[in-house]
Amino acid sequence: MGTMAAVRGGRGAARKAANSSAMDAAARWGLAARGVLYCLVGLLALRLAFGSGEQADNGGALRELGRQPFGAFLIWAVGIGIAGLALWRLSEALFGAAGPDGRKARKRAMSAGRAVFYGFMAYSMISFAIKDQGSGSSDKKSRDVTADALGWPAGQWLVGIAGLVIAGAGVWIVVQALRRSFHKHLKHAQMSQGARKVVDVLGVVGGVARGALFAVAGVFAVRAALDYDAGQAKGMDDTLRSFADTPAGPWLLAAIAVGLVLFGVFSLALARWRRV
Repeated sequence: MGTMAAVRGGRGAARKAANSSAMDAAARWGLAARGVLYCLVGLLALRLAFGSGEQADNGGALRELGRQPFGAFLIWAVGIGIAGLALWRLSEALFGAAGPDGRKARKRAMSAGRAVFYGFMAYSMISFAIKDQGSGSSDKKSRDVTADALGWPAGQWLVGIAGLVIAGAGVWIVVQALRRSFHKHLKHAQMSQGARKVVDVLGVVGGVARGALFAVAGVFAVRAALDYDAGQAKGMDDTLRSFADTPAGPWLLAAIAVGLVLFGVFSLALARWRRV
């Protein structure tokens, strides 16, 4: 009886922490940190479109932060913010998200996936801050991980399925953005009519650009599996560069880059007006 009471007490304390003002602050800090990263990646991609050789991914964004006054502090702030985002998503997976359908198994599974994704991001950024050295490019990491995975039993299938999942997530992000599904998460009562219109544009355009980036990266992973060639896998930087190789040329890359900046601003708006 005592053990069961202790377990119930522990669960109650964890649920209380998940619904606390501290978790609310962690989620909003994390959304703001994500916004800063996407704004920087978008700006770096915009430079790529017009001839700059900068690395347009999270590593490039962190190096850009490091060049600013109090750069080390800014990198730590972003890394801790992304860790807070992972913790918030983990709490949603364990106890359910805000909203009438937040406790459904599908929603909780999606939150668990996001917790893992942001957890890896946070680990990479905090490692960058601790080591105080340049992060490896996302392209090299993608090729290395893909090469290792192809060497596993059924590795070709695993890489292909992972690519399909990433591509599918990209398409889902695009569809959700076009459907304006983010509306149900906003505190509309606290927003002016003008703010609602601006956030609407940011969410749609930014979400489509972000989804396109994920979808194309997933397609490259599938190609790597089909060809049994890790060199076909691409990280964020090479995926962005691939948009410039289309018939639309650098203008498509520029459009995606602007969209990523808008998604970054949308994330900053969510930090202010999202229901957590």
